[in-house]
Amino acid sequence: MLDMTNKRLSVAPMIDWTTTDYRYFARLFNPHVYLYTEMISTGALIFGNRARHLRFDDSQHPLVLQLGGADTREMTQCAEFAQAHHYDEVNINVGCPSDRVQHNKIGACLMAEPQTVARLIKHMQAAVDIPVTVKHRIGIDDFDSYEFMADFVETVAAAGCTRFIVHARTAWLQGLSPKQNREIPPLRYDDVYRLKQDFPKLAIEINGGIDNLDDIKTHLEHLDGVMIGRAFYQNPYLLAEANSLWGDPIPKRSEIVAQLYPYLREQIAQGERLPTMARHYLGLFQGMAGARKWRQALSGKPDLNLDDIERAATEVLALNPDA
Repeated sequence: MLDMTNKRLSVAPMIDWTTTDYRYFARLFNPHVYLYTEMISTGALIFGNRARHLRFDDSQHPLVLQLGGADTREMTQCAEFAQAHHYDEVNINVGCPSDRVQHNKIGACLMAEPQTVARLIKHMQAAVDIPVTVKHRIGIDDFDSYEFMADFVETVAAAGCTRFIVHARTAWLQGLSPKQNREIPPLRYDDVYRLKQDFPKLAIEINGGIDNLDDIKTHLEHLDGVMIGRAFYQNPYLLAEANSLWGDPIPKRSEIVAQLYPYLREQIAQGERLPTMARHYLGLFQGMAGARKWRQALSGKPDLNLDDIERAATEVLALNPDA
């Protein structure tokens, strides 16, 4: 069995998806994986509802706050917020290609400014005791050579960063949407492997196009971690199956949904809207008999209540007695 002592499996940060409600749900499947927040801008934390942005259930540890920003003072301040709220780690987004981050010259744009990222690392690490890491792309636009990425990593590592999560595609800042940027640029896993060979003392994780347990195992034989986004979100039971990496039993869906109910009751009592939470749970029965009816029962119903969810779950579990 693969030795997971110094390996990581992570759920990628995804805007509008990896909310605190989704993260609680994901943790029910697997106690080992690292969970990431959505990318949260420094402005949202400094000027917005900080407590709401940073709230989480203690079960979500280990938990990483991903920040979007480039201003040294603001990023350092937000790293301090993360530590004060007991996050386990802070991650700098150097990979998002959306128009919004381009306008603010953050996200993937920062790959062209390794000295800026290095400065962020230096100041943020000086201010907090928790690790500060970087998630980045292979390259941006025509700056897509392996050497470009290696120079970026070398510069940022010299400032003290020891962990890099690499989305193994180039980001095209012009002409492709964020969705297209996750699908059209070719995956270049070999470049990530080469990065680990060239920087053996750094922790190098890989992200992009990974959607099954066999591929996770293959990448972990070469690298220090694997990060998965949409495959974990759309088929969360993959998280449960990944318990086998640690030699742990795989929980049943019936057990997971039973554990979810108390959380939902508590959140409803605190004024949270059930339809907003339930949208994260549509993939629970992915690939099983009744999965479509489950999704229909939870979707597009502003008056959805907990009885509706329990009834829908009971019907699916009756069709799948071993689930």
